Amino acid sequence: MSHIDPTVPPSLQADVTLVGGGMSGAVLALALAALRRPDGTPLQIVLLEASAPEQGPHPGFDARAIALAAGSCEALARHGIWPRLAPHASPITQIHVSDRGHPGQTRLTAAEYGLPALGQVIELSAAGQALQEAIAQTANIRMLCPVQLTAVIPGEQAVDLVLASQQSISTRLLVAADGGHSFVRQALKIPVRRHDYGQSAVIATVKTAEDPAGRAFERFTRGGPLALLPMQQGLSSLVWSLPGDEAEAVMALDDQGFLDQLQQAFGWRLGRFLRTGVRHCYPLALTAADYPLGQRTVLVGNAAHLLHPIAGQGFNLGMRDLDALCAALCHALAQGEDIGGYPVLARYWQCRQGDQEATIWLTSSLARLFSNDLAPLVAGRNLALALMARLPCLKEPLARQTLGFQPPFPARKE
Repeated sequence: MSHIDPTVPPSLQADVTLVGGGMSGAVLALALAALRRPDGTPLQIVLLEASAPEQGPHPGFDARAIALAAGSCEALARHGIWPRLAPHASPITQIHVSDRGHPGQTRLTAAEYGLPALGQVIELSAAGQALQEAIAQTANIRMLCPVQLTAVIPGEQAVDLVLASQQSISTRLLVAADGGHSFVRQALKIPVRRHDYGQSAVIATVKTAEDPAGRAFERFTRGGPLALLPMQQGLSSLVWSLPGDEAEAVMALDDQGFLDQLQQAFGWRLGRFLRTGVRHCYPLALTAADYPLGQRTVLVGNAAHLLHPIAGQGFNLGMRDLDALCAALCHALAQGEDIGGYPVLARYWQCRQGDQEATIWLTSSLARLFSNDLAPLVAGRNLALALMARLPCLKEPLARQTLGFQPPFPARKE
């Protein structure tokens, strides 16, 4: 990893500069680093990150985790990245969906679709360390960390970036992967729409008496969805969406009080909840850029769309974006096109617009539907879950979104 120091020149030239070294930025940097021009030369990539990465192994019981859909894992494998992440991942072989206090429920299993797993769960800290090691070993990625970006100046031939250190970077293509409060997005005045769900997510790593053994759970409670994802060492990653005041009350409980309330909401499918790690809480709101492009600039990851965590769509939607952007730039290089030019970015957005809009609509609709106790909605959603359990063909839309594959979708096994 490179840090800003006197050996770094006052100005740099880059083909692609990525702002934000989290999962989205790091994955895309590695994928783009493998691309070649027709003459065999690689792109010169600069990766800017504001925060120094964590050093040393993260205490697993307090780790935050994300679920990678099977389609995301397949894309990561195609880009040569998955082998670095796989040792830290836990497979999801079954997803159980239920509505607390009501009979409706359904299951998805990997065997139904002839897959070894529906997805994988990975600790963010472990993924981050693996990706940083890969970046440090990639000659055409220059990572500058920690740095602060102070200005973004778009131009016809390049975007100029100014750092707090007064160093500057001129780049043919700028990729903003700097999160939900993206500096780049704000600097370029790219508009977003926002919706406050009136909920907060409580996140923790928990231990249950029964090993989850590949089982994930999405349980809809009165306050909002509760998800448990299987992790290594028999642990589970909890994401529990609650109205803001209830989330505050849950956060104020001692560990045993928290486990008791969680037990009441989730039930006994994994036996007794025995232990919890550190709890985190953050408010839930939709932030989406309807047109995530600027001059020689594209927004990706949470900078483009920050979703409700229901159904675990956030990073998986972003991974499909990264995959498509990489494909668009690969095609542009082969055709001798300007990788930051409007025609290239417009083709990328034409490819991705439908999926982004559909996924944002789906997660927002599910969040409203399964956080509402109106009798007609309760009856309707339970009927839908019951029908999916009895008629497997009705599960395909749920499975399609859960697996996160680009077409063609894997056929269900009879």
